[in-house]
Amino acid sequence: MPDRKPPATDREAVEGAVRDCYSTWSARYYDDYYQGAGAYPPVHTDIVRGLLRAAGARTVLDAGCGPASMLRDLAEPGLERWGFDLTPEMVAEARRVLAKQGLPAERVWEGSVLDPAAFQARAGAPPEGFDAVVCFGVLPHVPVDGDAQVLANMRAAVRPGGLVAIEARNQLFALFTFNRYSRDFFHDVLIGVSALEKKAADARERAALERALAVLDQHFRIDLPPERTGDAGRPGYDEVLSRTHNPFLLRQAAKGQSLTDVEVLFYHYHALPPMLEGEAPELFRRTSLAIENPRDWRGHFMASAFVLVGRRPLERLR
Repeated sequence: MPDRKPPATDREAVEGAVRDCYSTWSARYYDDYYQGAGAYPPVHTDIVRGLLRAAGARTVLDAGCGPASMLRDLAEPGLERWGFDLTPEMVAEARRVLAKQGLPAERVWEGSVLDPAAFQARAGAPPEGFDAVVCFGVLPHVPVDGDAQVLANMRAAVRPGGLVAIEARNQLFALFTFNRYSRDFFHDVLIGVSALEKKAADARERAALERALAVLDQHFRIDLPPERTGDAGRPGYDEVLSRTHNPFLLRQAAKGQSLTDVEVLFYHYHALPPMLEGEAPELFRRTSLAIENPRDWRGHFMASAFVLVGRRPLERLR
């Protein structure tokens, strides 16, 4: 399949491709990923609900809210909700869904997580900042140099002491999957094949390195998982920028934005490498759910996603 992904540093091209990808998805996204027969239970919503309750949050902004996938399930007494999304079709669906819960249309607007203006309080939001800002399913689609900007925007949008929670796909999960993600992680991150090739002294060493890498690749199912393509001529998830993140490095980036109380919470555990799920699907699902524990160290490798949590520092008294 030809590579349709725009350069990972070109924000305009990346965001345009992401809009195209999600434009045909708005009406069925929630059903596909939250309620479908094969959908994994939304344990991440439970994590966020617990965080909001523990923080005593009364206001929350969902940055990249999609069709209100999470906001609709956070309808709790006393919690005021706002959201924005990059894709107009997602915004329209979110407004439609939330209108049934009594939320006015202006509570959801169009915007990019890379744009500080998108986070500005509006439609009755507290001028001092939200109690919490969450961001799920978005960071994989942010250009490689944009992570710090997203974290800075989230930090600025919450009041002092406010909560920031951002989700990412776990890059270290590739050490457990033995598929094409594993192969890419070994080649590009751990080994650094391009740099290693340049260190080969001559053609003999280059040929030997090529043979060694071919042996390494035999340990991975490079044909898995299947590429996710799009509908109606639009790009699919694996045809747009869809990065993974190292939890150690993202935590470091959060601290670089002066967030405090930073921690990583893991979710969507896999009791076995996912390619083996078909061998015993009921056992796989049952045991995977049983080991869900956001703070289990095994989550670094057995969980496909994580939530980075932090707080905006309290302002010092002068």
